Amino acid sequence: MELEEHYAALLGISSPWEIYRVDLKLEEQRVDIVIEYTDDEGLCPECGACCPKYDDRKDRTWRHLDTMQFSTYLHCAAPRVRCKTHGVKTVAIPWAGKNSRFTLLFEAFAIRVLQAARSVEEARMLLGLNWHQVDAIKARAVERGLARRADGEMPYVGIDEKQFRRGHRYISNLYDLEGGRVLEVVEERTEDACKSLINRALSETQKQQIQAVALDMWPAYANAVTELLPQAQIVHDKFHISKHLNEAVDQVRRDEHKELLKQGDSRLTGSKYCWLANEENVTDALAEQLDQLKRSDLKVARAWAIKEHFRGFWDFRYGAWAKRYFERWYSWAIRSRLEPIKKKARMLKSHLPSILNYFRHRISNGVAEGLNSKIQTVKANARGYRSFASFRNSILFYCGGLDMLPRVPQ
Repeated sequence: MELEEHYAALLGISSPWEIYRVDLKLEEQRVDIVIEYTDDEGLCPECGACCPKYDDRKDRTWRHLDTMQFSTYLHCAAPRVRCKTHGVKTVAIPWAGKNSRFTLLFEAFAIRVLQAARSVEEARMLLGLNWHQVDAIKARAVERGLARRADGEMPYVGIDEKQFRRGHRYISNLYDLEGGRVLEVVEERTEDACKSLINRALSETQKQQIQAVALDMWPAYANAVTELLPQAQIVHDKFHISKHLNEAVDQVRRDEHKELLKQGDSRLTGSKYCWLANEENVTDALAEQLDQLKRSDLKVARAWAIKEHFRGFWDFRYGAWAKRYFERWYSWAIRSRLEPIKKKARMLKSHLPSILNYFRHRISNGVAEGLNSKIQTVKANARGYRSFASFRNSILFYCGGLDMLPRVPQ
């Protein structure tokens, strides 16, 4: 009995559960532990009432942490009880979660390995699991973490999109900007999808506490925020504004490059990065090339100067001064005779009130951009995801800041 008592102590198993037998299989390097339920009564898993035992379920197996180098498995025919309120129910197993084929201790270990490993494949190989088993562990961990998430105050959130698959398939993410975490993920970037995102991620109390939301100029997001978070101010994100202006500069470059090549002028060949990078981030190798090009009479040089000049807009302390700066910048941009620049300038002017909200709240989706890089790494390490559900679970597993480890009964 010493061996059975030893494993009972290690597993935290006590009456009415008993270790009935421990089988050591040296050739298979495996330990099988058989557990029995010895009482005629049990607790209903729904209401906790003490009920008479009804029968035993078919024998089930759970993988446990290895014993030395030996794989270890628990076996038990879980009892069922007849509850007057809920009918016949299976008694809760103290060493494993519902519908899991792994013990709580093994799942806790697997979660730590998945978080520490460089890739899911590396973790899977170390744990000796297949992809379906890893997905199941992550799904339960995320469900556990979301159930524990506190309903705390959250003044600032951000909404952003990310491409899920080719063919313009997108997901929408909601971020806690102060907490630096992903709150929820939904498919698509429609207005209905954004409403679902907000409703799933935020409680009614949290919705009322939101002061501002950082997002791009996608109308579907703005409409959803206006309807569900009427007291929150929309702050159009400066990272997306920078992206829009870069797109305009690049369009000018491409159009001009085609014209110059027809004339045998290849000055703009290989210069794309020079125009898109911030001046202080240009490498020494490209700095000389950029210096020569921006002093030329090229159209893209003018477009680049207009784009760079807008960066000064964000340096103001007060919105009124920033507005004056914008009006001067807009006048320059609209007289530039560069259609891509004029188009973006008109777009910014139409959204100016929400852009100026930045000077009240000083938020941006910079947190989202950082987390998006992490999400891209997660996606690359998994070599893509076949289903949205798996992708969502992985995003929340690695970027949700969740408390996911199972509570092991003492």
